[in-house]
Amino acid sequence: MTDLHVVILAAGKGTRMKSAWPKVLHRVAGTPMIEHVLATARALRPRSITVVVGHQSDVVQAALSSQSDVKTVVQEPQLGTAHALLMTETALCQATGTVVLLSGDVPLLTSDTLKALVDRHESAGAAATVITATVDEPTGYGRIVRSGGQIARIVEERDASAAERSIREVNAGIYAFRLNGLFKTLRNIAAANAQQEYYLPDIVALCRTSGFPVETVMVPNADETRGINSRLELATVSGIVRQKKNAELMAAGVTIEDPATTYVDSDVEIGADTIIRPGVSLEGRTTIGSACEIHSGVRIVNSRLGNRVIILNHCLINNSTLADDARVGPFAHLRTDVAIAERAKVGNFVELKKTALGAGSKSMHLSYLGDATIGAGVNVGAGTITCNYDGTVKSQTTIEDGAFIGSDTQLIAPVRVGKGAYVGSGTTIREDVPPGALAVSAGKQRNLEGWVDKRAGRKKNETKG
Repeated sequence: MTDLHVVILAAGKGTRMKSAWPKVLHRVAGTPMIEHVLATARALRPRSITVVVGHQSDVVQAALSSQSDVKTVVQEPQLGTAHALLMTETALCQATGTVVLLSGDVPLLTSDTLKALVDRHESAGAAATVITATVDEPTGYGRIVRSGGQIARIVEERDASAAERSIREVNAGIYAFRLNGLFKTLRNIAAANAQQEYYLPDIVALCRTSGFPVETVMVPNADETRGINSRLELATVSGIVRQKKNAELMAAGVTIEDPATTYVDSDVEIGADTIIRPGVSLEGRTTIGSACEIHSGVRIVNSRLGNRVIILNHCLINNSTLADDARVGPFAHLRTDVAIAERAKVGNFVELKKTALGAGSKSMHLSYLGDATIGAGVNVGAGTITCNYDGTVKSQTTIEDGAFIGSDTQLIAPVRVGKGAYVGSGTTIREDVPPGALAVSAGKQRNLEGWVDKRAGRKKNETKG
């Protein structure tokens, strides 16, 4: 096998997206579309990957800056796809072998198809090899014009005759080229078309005219060649990716009760015998263990759940870790660096932020626990608040093992409740509570006998007056 290089075209404006954001950074099933393309490209193990950027090049370059195996070149102005490939000449001037050209807005292409492309190209000794597909509705695609069964040229729709527009075999915009002589051929492409741009598909006719062999590889599944040029196409392709992911999960032993309303991002991992109820969104690099149950309306982002975890309805969990047998919800919010230990429970309308809840501990109702470390076997009563912010800095609350926090407690951080201590209901804790102590802050209760009747009498007199 000869050396292999990949070029990805990502310079276009994407006018039909009607977006201030670069098209290739729009997300397909939670992942920027260009990341899908890069993942497929890496399956070829190329010697280099070059991304051609143009429109909002600084934004795209910033998005790719952490990827050490990716080089970028800028196409300015954008004068067509042939011109875009020509911009990589400096980056590839020392390269030999084959270059595979991909489009940054075609995220469904599989690595198997790319490998088939490279195999056909190199075994045939072709100057160029084109991926094609047969579609029911070819509108918008370049058509494959054949002569004697061999590809003769590619014609763009706006330049095609009526007969050519009826052709259903289309250009996927994915190519393999022999690097030797490629850039010389690119310079011979003219802008003699309706857009006055340098069309890369014109290279096919140039190669044929020069006697260079050109091959094609037809993909059996035309969905692989779907490009994204509008919000509708973005949604359609995202749906395809999600349903493929759902099918893979179900084949691996996950129950998804309603795949049509379940949104699982590409990088999510779920263990066998987990049940996903309708209307669930699992995003980012979320990992869910085995035999879990995720109820309707739940959204989980970049979080890790152990085995046998139950998440009840309408919870939001973000950047958190839940150990085995934890239980959360309904209507709970875990945000940013929350760690729920084994068998711990978080209940109705409880919010946690940067908080660790120890093994077997529970906070079941109407509480806010922020910047807190809570030990094992702690009971946090309804309406408890860790008052972690004094207007300038945020401070820590520590509740040690076995403590009992009564309802409607406010803990003014920084503060520590010792092991096994009790905090009475309605208490405001401003100082540390020693282990085993009872902390109360309310004064002695007073009962005013006859107060209700006296109040009723006053109101009656006021009415007469």
